[in-house]
Amino acid sequence: MISAINYWSFEHALENEAPIDEVCAIAREAGFQAIELGIAETGVLTVASTPEECAKIREIVESAGLRMESLASGMTWGCSPSHPDPAIRSRAIELNEAALQRAGWLGCKSLLFIPGAVAIPWDPGYGFVHYEQAVEWAREATKTLAVTAERVGVELCLENVWNGLFYSPLEYRDFIDSIGSPAVGAYFDVGNCMGQHQYPPHWIEILGSRIKRVHLKDFKRSVGTLDGFCDLIEGDQPWAETMAALRAIGYDRTLTAEMIPFAPGRVAKTGAAMRQIVRM
Repeated sequence: MISAINYWSFEHALENEAPIDEVCAIAREAGFQAIELGIAETGVLTVASTPEECAKIREIVESAGLRMESLASGMTWGCSPSHPDPAIRSRAIELNEAALQRAGWLGCKSLLFIPGAVAIPWDPGYGFVHYEQAVEWAREATKTLAVTAERVGVELCLENVWNGLFYSPLEYRDFIDSIGSPAVGAYFDVGNCMGQHQYPPHWIEILGSRIKRVHLKDFKRSVGTLDGFCDLIEGDQPWAETMAALRAIGYDRTLTAEMIPFAPGRVAKTGAAMRQIVRM
């Protein structure tokens, strides 16, 4: 498997303002093999980036000795595909169609996609979307984006997050299958799963080959809230069992650490922890 780290783990990266060359240098020094950049409406990599700009970014990453196999998009937190307002749902699709195209220009194989939300824990103003309706709007958006994903040759990878959707591996699996596209799969986040009172190895077994990418986070069950996310190997994640489950399904792609918020020294600490994890 390939050790990677998400761009949002770096200082000023949540604002999409961390210089890519500096991020890559830090990631390489910490021992990572790959970087997962983020795309947004503004910043260093955006939905308006040109093919030439994407080629330059690719050159920066590769010159640092890193691979770039996946691209992360968090744009649907602010512009949800399951929002009651049809204009917002339409805009969400437009943004992620543009993200898929940029992923292709960057040479990435996968795009992280959050297909909507029933609720957003840190945004009470979002309210609550009726569950059944949210699922149908999420399905409509995913089917639309699957067409673009197939056209540009990039996998659309749906992440399990704290959005009130797909808190069961069976529902998560069946939703992916309902899209009926080889370009659609799962971006499985082992830490988010722990925070939902679940056992990641079981999800891995159930999702199987649908898992296209993996995010690594740790979580302390005794906390149980967003504050429960912690540095790798400091929580309750069953790392040996999780790694065994990934190997059992033949997963050999990126393991991407997503360490939010930024803290001094955390990237280096995460790199060391990941070297322990991959040996388990």
